[in-house]
Amino acid sequence: MSEQVSAPEPRFTVLTLGVDDVGKSSAFYRALGFTRRLRATGDEVAFFETGGSVLALYSWDKLAREAELEALPRPPAFRGAMLAWNCRSEPEVDATLAFAVAQGAKLLKPARRTDYGGYAGYFSDPDGHPWEVVVAPGIDVGDDRRVHLAE
Repeated sequence: MSEQVSAPEPRFTVLTLGVDDVGKSSAFYRALGFTRRLRATGDEVAFFETGGSVLALYSWDKLAREAELEALPRPPAFRGAMLAWNCRSEPEVDATLAFAVAQGAKLLKPARRTDYGGYAGYFSDPDGHPWEVVVAPGIDVGDDRRVHLAE
């Protein structure tokens, strides 16, 4: 008879992105304003505070190898995942998109009203990871930079 195992408390702690050049991608995310921590890792891996969780950058090939997945071919299209940068207002969405592009992001779609009552635009980082910059109903951004969801 097996022992009962209690469920752990669910939590999301780190999102790791596979990148071509950790140093270059690290510079991009620093330019966006994210604070890098654990600098002792050098250009092997970069960790950034994001206001509740951590963004990590690691070599695409090494990340695939660690998970025992094929690193090639790299997907040339949408990968089925989206990062989000929630904002407090439509002007903040526009300003964030413009700022990201000025730091080297590729504009994927200018901001516009959404069919669910929000306002969103999209950019991709130097490795093609897509970001949504958005104001969405029921999702507020607090003074602590964390998102707060309506019940």
